Amino acid sequence: MAKRPHYRRFSTLLIANRGEIACRVIRSARAMGLRTVAVYSEADRDAMHVGMADDAVLLGPAPARDSYLNIEKVIDAARKSGAEGVHPGYGFLSENAGFAQACADAGLVFVGPTAAMMTAMGTKSDAKALMQKAGVPLVPGYHGEAQDEATLQGAADRIGYPVLVKASAGGGGRGMRIVRSAAELTPAIVSARREAKAAFGDDRMLIEKYVESPRHIEVQVIGDSHGNLASLFERECTLQRRHQKVIEEAPSPTLDAAQRDKVCEAARKAAAAVSYVGAGTVEFVSDGKDVFFIEMNTRLQVEHPVTELITGIDLVEWQLRVAFGEKLPLTQDQIRLNGHAIEARVYAENPNKSFMPSVGRIKTWRAPPEVDGLRIDAGYRAGDAVPPNYDAMLAKIIAWAPTREAAICRLNRGIEETDVRGVVTNIPFLSALVTHADVRANAVDTGFIERHLQDLTQPSAAPGETELAASVAAVLLAESKMSPTDQASPWRTAGWMVVGRRRRRFVFRQGQAEHEVTFVYGNGPYEIRLGKKNLAFAFAADDREGMILALDGIRSHVVFVVDGRELYLRTRNGRFELHWVDPFGEDDEEQTGEDRIVAPLPGTVVALLAEEGALLEKGAPILTLEVMKMEQTLRAPYAGKLKELKCKVGDIVQEGTELADIEPAA
Repeated sequence: MAKRPHYRRFSTLLIANRGEIACRVIRSARAMGLRTVAVYSEADRDAMHVGMADDAVLLGPAPARDSYLNIEKVIDAARKSGAEGVHPGYGFLSENAGFAQACADAGLVFVGPTAAMMTAMGTKSDAKALMQKAGVPLVPGYHGEAQDEATLQGAADRIGYPVLVKASAGGGGRGMRIVRSAAELTPAIVSARREAKAAFGDDRMLIEKYVESPRHIEVQVIGDSHGNLASLFERECTLQRRHQKVIEEAPSPTLDAAQRDKVCEAARKAAAAVSYVGAGTVEFVSDGKDVFFIEMNTRLQVEHPVTELITGIDLVEWQLRVAFGEKLPLTQDQIRLNGHAIEARVYAENPNKSFMPSVGRIKTWRAPPEVDGLRIDAGYRAGDAVPPNYDAMLAKIIAWAPTREAAICRLNRGIEETDVRGVVTNIPFLSALVTHADVRANAVDTGFIERHLQDLTQPSAAPGETELAASVAAVLLAESKMSPTDQASPWRTAGWMVVGRRRRRFVFRQGQAEHEVTFVYGNGPYEIRLGKKNLAFAFAADDREGMILALDGIRSHVVFVVDGRELYLRTRNGRFELHWVDPFGEDDEEQTGEDRIVAPLPGTVVALLAEEGALLEKGAPILTLEVMKMEQTLRAPYAGKLKELKCKVGDIVQEGTELADIEPAA
């Protein structure tokens, strides 16, 4: 039976993904009049992308291998739903040539390149050889088939340290290690192979010269099935952590016009080498002067919105038009660069605990309004569960302005006005990062975050007068909502009395510090007393999910959440988390020890790094867990003796499971 053409018009699109990118694709597809079909795992039954789509099909259990990575189930979902096209998003099966071919074999239009194009560019070693023939500049390295230890060791020795060990089929920083000496090479390869095998099912490695103080530059390209190819300028993604991009901007503030033309020309050469069709990104590393090809991502990138904002082009719409068999809507000469855009990725992770992923149910989700120049691409909302099975990205905040400085200011305002409760997020870290003087001055490289991590993850400041007054007001407003008293009654007003004045004492705890506030009320204006200082005090709930606080004649807007005895505040001074101490009995605030070696999240034990009976220094590695597709090393919280390992390699452990017992040093 003859196969249908790879590119043709269709009316129903299945999105083979989840989270933010699934929601993003659904928005553009619906705007084009397409019927949309979502797929989901059992962990995502109530997910945002499921509710947005016209129809949704259950794939299977929560593990990705049983759902989003199961090609047969995704193809079957397309058949059941009547879908004619499949958009893979990013991650999961988006760069899987077998999936692209399975779609073609099933008569489905795969919104992306052909399997042959993916194969040519999808393996880093093969792509490097192809780029060398095409005249694209390369970093010195080894990209051969031989994978024995002696060959890799010899290659690294010839290239010269430091080198970068990378998964040949990898991406997103997984299966990647920096090696600075021959002694570090073997353990790095073992760890990278293990991570690559788990993430991509392929543990082949390549070795490249590591460029010191590197910058990460990438070029957005797109081609159609008529032979037209265009580049949509470049993005800079230098601000990374563990090879994962954190902040992306376009255009690059590092390149001048001549360098921009040169790198875009190199990207077009790279794409032309495989007659590329669809959206893709050609990635380069720069030493500040020259650029070298790293790899090509044969899919849409997470950071594509910054390109959309500087060009006015909807890249998902262009992807779909190319899949319909249409020509690119614009020629290269018609594509214009306008202004500057910058994006921050919001993750469910704790920057103060080595960016450990955070899982749970989102209790509060408040995003700033999407005004001109500010865009929020989210995959979650209030009430959604953040499962441990997938990538921890919740949303992207993207800002555009005529200049870079203005775009950064607008982005920071968007970050500051975003509130997520129920899981720990990197929002305060992002604000500290984009306001850092060196970031504003573009004095960065890919190691910037690691070097400045202590400055970027400072704990919240102590609450001041504004925060303590707002804490009192938040408790009183919460109590008034619980009151059965008639709304119009004066008795509903906090502390109202016919005559006289009374006092109510509040104690709020932040960490180990306690702060006492006295609320003075009754016949006359409210006051609060802080030490020996009395301050005029008034408050009222407002329609922006917060309050208007008046303190000594200064009015300000405060966002607040009261969850039992836990308070969250966002004032002009930042974010604050306080515990309201129970004045009538033993405080029930949960105290969590920091000295137990427990699983921070559900995961799999992939390596034991210390033996029972070993004497450990504080911070010594004990074992490695794979959590949310990333490896996490658990370390000794203090110096001592490893009495017992309570797990073995391959164990699947739940959050809170004790994994090791350490006896403190005398």
